[in-house]
Amino acid sequence: MAVNYSAKEEADGHPSGGVGVPGGGAVGGGGAVKTRKPDNTAFKQQRLPAWQPILTAGTVLPAFFIIGLIFIPIGIGIFVTSNNIREYEIDYTGTEPSSPCNKCLNVSWDSTSPCTCTIDFTLEHSFESNVFMYYGLSNFYQNHRRYVKSRDDSQLNGDNSSLLNPSKECEPYRTNEDKPIAPCGAIANSMFNDTLELYRIDNDTRIPITLIKKGIAWWTDKNVKFRNPSGDTNNLTALFQGTTKPVNWPKPVYMLDSEPDNNGFINEDFIVWMRTAALPTFRKLYRLIERTNNLQPTLQAGKYSLDITYNYPVHSFDGRKRMILSTISWMGGKNPFLGIAYITVGSICFFLGVVLLIIHHKYGNRNTSADIPN
Repeated sequence: MAVNYSAKEEADGHPSGGVGVPGGGAVGGGGAVKTRKPDNTAFKQQRLPAWQPILTAGTVLPAFFIIGLIFIPIGIGIFVTSNNIREYEIDYTGTEPSSPCNKCLNVSWDSTSPCTCTIDFTLEHSFESNVFMYYGLSNFYQNHRRYVKSRDDSQLNGDNSSLLNPSKECEPYRTNEDKPIAPCGAIANSMFNDTLELYRIDNDTRIPITLIKKGIAWWTDKNVKFRNPSGDTNNLTALFQGTTKPVNWPKPVYMLDSEPDNNGFINEDFIVWMRTAALPTFRKLYRLIERTNNLQPTLQAGKYSLDITYNYPVHSFDGRKRMILSTISWMGGKNPFLGIAYITVGSICFFLGVVLLIIHHKYGNRNTSADIPN
């Protein structure tokens, strides 16, 4: 029996006619024959043009030396810049019996009267440029999956329907006493609420340091992601009517600040807290201390005191609280790790380059062909 086929079908291995099989009959009869063979294309047959570098001593050795010579100076520059940043840290958790804040160690969310303590300290060096005051927490896992999801971004963006009907992701901090919580969720419920005040001591006189509370949040958070509810009035008390405060808050969200542009959902302390940290030990920006006189440092070397209104309980989960004063540079805050990483990688590359150069110089010209006996 004659079978018609084309040259293309022969090349592809896909005959169009019937194929005889033992037992009689033909398979196909015009239907496509199932096959696992890929199509005869350059991509599926792996015939695309490619470039494969040939690693030789002439290419590898210069690469190692160039990487080393570039990374080491960059790492030294970053490390020196990081070390030039002034930073001072005070742990005011109060676990030590001698700590002035030890009396406040067992405060709880239900405490009615605030506990205050004062810590005196001395700055050995002046802080020349603008100073950033941070609060720091340890052993606080803001990166827990359920904790991170426990919020309603629509509610925080000012959506009126979400204000009165928060997302179920906020459970168990969605409602309280049959009223929707604003802002809802575990993140908002655990907002940091210690109050820190800084004073410079000059001849036994306490001079308050001006702490700026605006400008500490990201611009996109302040102007895009967080908005107060809209309505016929600008009175936040009326706009938040029908809602209740988070369980652990001493006052509702519309009483966070006396200034209208820093109250409610757009309060910058609240916005900073809502940006969750990736690690259990973290710091968040609390206040700014701006330099007002170019002839004098922002914080002169000398004696200072820190007044703390101790509201935030951490002893129950073995956490710790810190206050950090820091300047910044073009690369941000103090972080020696990046400089050390650059220096380490550059040093390893340079060392490997020297080792490979010695090996190449000693064994590279040796004739490795085997002698064939007669």
